Amino acid sequence: MARYRDSVCKLCRREGEKLFLKGNRCLSTKCSFERKSYVPGQHGQTRRRRISNYGLQLREKQKIKRLYGVLEKQFRNYFKNADKMKGETGTNLMQFLERRLDNVVFRLGFAPSHAAARQLVTHRHFLVNGRIVNIPSFLVTPGDVIQVRDGSLKMEIFSDSIRRIKGDLNLPWLEIEKAKMKGTFIAVPERDQMNIEVNERLVVELYSK
Repeated sequence: MARYRDSVCKLCRREGEKLFLKGNRCLSTKCSFERKSYVPGQHGQTRRRRISNYGLQLREKQKIKRLYGVLEKQFRNYFKNADKMKGETGTNLMQFLERRLDNVVFRLGFAPSHAAARQLVTHRHFLVNGRIVNIPSFLVTPGDVIQVRDGSLKMEIFSDSIRRIKGDLNLPWLEIEKAKMKGTFIAVPERDQMNIEVNERLVVELYSK
């Protein structure tokens, strides 16, 4: 499977804002975006031309892909499926992305970043309804219970997660039992419940051309 192997800090710089792709490091003084907030490349600090409508649409698509750690082919498939469903295509697209197992793991606080969540899922550290699932793109459904395997609870990354997780997730579609490192996906979230600032309508306009 294709993977992005370059510095993820360059992705934040390219989008002109912090995407928090490295978890807690992005909140520390080690964050390179604080030192180099300009676009990467030898011309990154030079004056740039005004961005076109197509450029705005492309940048928003890239931003969403990078936030959720999805590559182009998979992202396009999500869009095709979202477009076939009833309702707003943009909202359907965001709901698909929110339902990904690696995203739910991240949202529950079991991993410090989407990349870490993806790796932990791939390495078989999570159960969904009592069964091991090692596919990050697995789509959870209302009522699904996501839990850290008993044999993995002593890992340092999960010990850190227990200290980091607060009692209230402030995410009405998720419930968590911190002591058991268990979470329940209650319902598919509405768009206004997702605390993520992106304009998915630009993506719809881009793919509808």
